Amino acid sequence: MTVPEPQLRPATLCIHAGTYLDPATGGACSPIFTSTAFAYPNPANENVYPRYFNVPNQRVIHRKLAALERGEDALVFGSGMAAIATLLLAHLRPGDHALFQADLYGGTHQLVTAELPRLGIGVAFCRTPEEFAAALRPETRLIYVESPSNPRMRCVDLAAMAALGRERGVLTVIDNTFATPINQNPIEFGIDAVVHSATKYLNGHSDVNAGAVVSSASVIRGLTETAMLYGGMLDAHGCYQLERGLKTLALRMDRHNENAGHLARFLAAHPAVARVHYPGLADHRDHAVAARQMRGFGGMLSFELREAGRVDVLLGRLRLVLPALSLGGVESLVCVPSRTSHRKLSPAERERVGISDGLVRVSAGVEDIEDLVADFEQALDG
Repeated sequence: MTVPEPQLRPATLCIHAGTYLDPATGGACSPIFTSTAFAYPNPANENVYPRYFNVPNQRVIHRKLAALERGEDALVFGSGMAAIATLLLAHLRPGDHALFQADLYGGTHQLVTAELPRLGIGVAFCRTPEEFAAALRPETRLIYVESPSNPRMRCVDLAAMAALGRERGVLTVIDNTFATPINQNPIEFGIDAVVHSATKYLNGHSDVNAGAVVSSASVIRGLTETAMLYGGMLDAHGCYQLERGLKTLALRMDRHNENAGHLARFLAAHPAVARVHYPGLADHRDHAVAARQMRGFGGMLSFELREAGRVDVLLGRLRLVLPALSLGGVESLVCVPSRTSHRKLSPAERERVGISDGLVRVSAGVEDIEDLVADFEQALDG
């Protein structure tokens, strides 16, 4: 496999980093290795097996993501939740304590609140670096944040969180799904490990479920030992599709960033909209933090209708934008988090993290922005 030069820029790394150059054919694309049986003994004296996360197509993704996120190594999984759960369970034991950002993706929140306490792991939720610092205990082993967060696009000071973790010897983890490595590289701010739902922007075409962790070689080595036991790997064909999607990540993110920013400004001026959550807007509460640590503000935003009861009317009137689960594809999608990603939170929990019934999350695709604005305009005016 090729080793990318360190001076290569993200768009170049998206295409070239990690590619398996087949000596037999000289093909430009990594071949798909469908085998689940690999020879042993072999020259590398290695047990190669898909569940061991070391077959050629998996290694292509590891090298490419490590290069993009400025990490030493990476591990690809069959879903974002497989990546998150394996990382948490690899580093937390009964009696340990972990801190989490208050406004988490709903699936992560459910894992943290339902599973970790059952395993004897204490958890607490915080919003600011000051709250995280005050909540630290001697038994705290991990700090976990999202930035921007799902779905209110809150941003956390990554350098401050990394410093807090270093001071106390606590592993710091971020879900970087919304930002992508094109817009933000948390490891450069000192964060220890980066997780992604690769289903979203990394693949970018709404046709693969995958997840990933990027970190130091030592963290990935330990994580691999746990991952081999849980079996949450991604198959060779899924890796091939993910690699193909990654090649256009930088190109796509330029358009996602541009469209989301334009759409956010349009929605903020519309009389039917009470509030827009997008870190690229100057009045977003975390705009200064986002501007300091992000190169682009991403393709995700959310907005709150003045009349929450009009949500179904809005969804029914959209013609181009699709009401659907997931995000990060080339097509624009909307969903209502209180009914989808955060539906398993109680009404009190949703209120506490700011998930109102009138909150609409938008994944701005790569269509012509004039068409997207026109669709939202006619739906909101109706």
